[in-house]
Amino acid sequence: MILYPAIDLKDGQCVRVVHGDLDTATVFNASPADQARQWAEGGFHWIHVVDLNGAVSGRAVNQAAVGAILESVSVPVQLGGGIRTMGDIEGWIEAGVSRVILGTVAVRDPKIVYEAAKAWPEQIAVSVDVRKGKVAVQGWTEDSDLDAISVARRFEDVGVSALIVTDIDRDGTVMGFNVEAFGAIADAVAIPVIAAGGLASIDDIVRLKAHKGTPVAGAVLGRALYNGAIVPDAALKAAA
Repeated sequence: MILYPAIDLKDGQCVRVVHGDLDTATVFNASPADQARQWAEGGFHWIHVVDLNGAVSGRAVNQAAVGAILESVSVPVQLGGGIRTMGDIEGWIEAGVSRVILGTVAVRDPKIVYEAAKAWPEQIAVSVDVRKGKVAVQGWTEDSDLDAISVARRFEDVGVSALIVTDIDRDGTVMGFNVEAFGAIADAVAIPVIAAGGLASIDDIVRLKAHKGTPVAGAVLGRALYNGAIVPDAALKAAA
């Protein structure tokens, strides 16, 4: 299982929020590039970056911070937030992003995902953000009428490299993973699933790994990593 330490960007800083609400932001590092170096030096093999401002506005806002992260580390970076067009995707891949995450367009214009996955094999992921059973869009400010598995199944056999499934109801709360929900989506599709939202302790990683169906491919580490409840060495050992 691959662990993805999260760097959420708001106004150029590395923050954590609760339920995606930007008004709840706590700044953990004013230098996202410095934070990225810390996670890379801690042994993580990927970094998960989200432009929170961009997700809400529908366009890149924290370009400078993302660029600084890309320059500061050699480990691959996956990026989401405000990426809506083929031009956006191409620009970030040319800038050095290893995997581009598409969320709102996956619900509203899935053809863009199909085209992107064909143009950049294994470099496109889909974000499936779930609140009370339905998929949210536009930086989680709007709800669709689609459930997670319906959205996920749209992208079977088109070359999508991963589904980042976020439990919005638990995101930022360190309440613990809803392993059953993540496992159900992993069992329903052939695309690798990365779990996000609510991770509280090493036990969550252990429980996720113990899911008896299709293995969950990865997990995003957020607030529990920043507040010290999870130590990188122990988390990586549990995931290995």
